[in-house]
Amino acid sequence: MKKKVVLAFSGGLDTSYCAIYLSRDLDLEVHSVIVNTGGFNKEELDLIEKKAYALGVTSHHAVDAVEGYYNSSLRYLIYGNVLKNNTYPLSVSAERVTQATAIANYAKDVHADFVAHGSTGAGNDQVRFDMIFNILIPGVGIITPIRDLKLSRDEEIEYLHRHGVEINAEKAKYSINKGIWGTSVGGKETLTSNGMLPEEAWPTQVTKTDAENLELEFIKGELTSVNGVHYDHPVQAIQALQVIAAPFGIGRDIHVGDTIIGIKGRVGFEAAAPMVIIKAHHALEKHTLTKWQLSWKDQLSMFYGNWMHEGQFHDPVMRDIEAYLSNSQKTVNGKVFIQLLPYRFVVLGIESDNDLMSSKFGSYGEMNEGYTGDDVKGFSKIFGNQVSIWHKVNASNS
Repeated sequence: MKKKVVLAFSGGLDTSYCAIYLSRDLDLEVHSVIVNTGGFNKEELDLIEKKAYALGVTSHHAVDAVEGYYNSSLRYLIYGNVLKNNTYPLSVSAERVTQATAIANYAKDVHADFVAHGSTGAGNDQVRFDMIFNILIPGVGIITPIRDLKLSRDEEIEYLHRHGVEINAEKAKYSINKGIWGTSVGGKETLTSNGMLPEEAWPTQVTKTDAENLELEFIKGELTSVNGVHYDHPVQAIQALQVIAAPFGIGRDIHVGDTIIGIKGRVGFEAAAPMVIIKAHHALEKHTLTKWQLSWKDQLSMFYGNWMHEGQFHDPVMRDIEAYLSNSQKTVNGKVFIQLLPYRFVVLGIESDNDLMSSKFGSYGEMNEGYTGDDVKGFSKIFGNQVSIWHKVNASNS
C-alpha cells in the first residue's frame, strides 16, 4: 500500500507542482485539502477541486474555516488594533495559523504518514507550517518540495508543462493570497527595496471616485452593523464593508517586515475592510477606555500580533492575552462615522453611551466641572515633587 500524504492545496503554481511531484515522483497517495479563510467562493472552490483531481490526487477536501478563523484570531486582532510595523493587518500571518491547524487536524483524521506544503525556503510560511505541524502532529513527516528542491517559478512552470499542465506564465508572475482579512500580492516589484505594484496587479480595481459616508456600529468591540444594517456574525459585516470600501482602493500598501528567519522582505497588500475596522475601532476605544487600559492594551497587543505573525498561536500566553483583550471590550460600544474617498478614508467621530469625553465633567481647553483651579495647583506641585527634589539635591552638580 502507498503511504498517505496530506497536501495543503490552493490550486496555485506551487501546490499544483507538489500534487504531481508527490504522486508521480515520490509515489505517494495524495489527499489534498484546502482551508477556506474567506478567500474563495463556492464556484472557485469547485474549480480548485476539479483541478486537484485533474492533477491526480486520491481525494480532495475543503474546510470552511471562515467563522472559526474570526472567532479564534481575527476578533483579537481587532480588539488589539493590531498592525504589524504600524502598517500591516496580518492579512496572511493569522490566516496561515488557522490553515496549518486545520490541516494538522485533517492529517490526524485520515491517518496520514506525511503532510506537505508548497512553501519556499525564503519566507515565513515554511516556519509557521512546520512549527505547527511539529506541535500538533509530531509523528507525521513533513515534505516541502519547493523548498527542498530550491525551485524557481520558471522551473515549476516547465515541470508542469512536461506533465501536460498548462500554467499562465504571465499570471504566475504575481503571487496572490486572498482571505477575509486582506489580500497579499507579491511580484517582481516587491523583490527590491524600491517599486510599487502596477495598477493591474491589484486584485480590486478602483471604480469609486465620489466621497461616501459610512457608519459602523460596534458592540463590545465587535463590528455588528454597517450603514444601519445589522449582521448576525461579524464575518458578514466584514464582508459587507469590504464590498463598500474596496472599490475606493482603500487599504493598499507595501509592508516591509522582519521575517521569522531573519531577513527583511516586502509584500503588497490590499485590506480595505481590515484597515477601516481597525482605525474605527481604535477611535471608539480612545473615547471609551481609560488611559491605562489603552496603555496596557498597546503593549500586550504588540506582543500578541508579533507572536501571531511568527506562528506561535498555540503558546498558552496567547490565551492569557486574549482574556485581557476580551475583558477590555465591555464598554467599547457605539457608532463610528467615516468618510470614504479614493485611496483613503477619514474617521469623522463617534457616538457612544460609554463616551468618557463627556461635557458633564469638563471640556478640554475650555471649562472644568469636576475640579477647581486650586485643586490643579496642589496636584501639579505633588505630581512633580520627586523630580523637583532631584533637581534641588543635584543643583550643585549641574
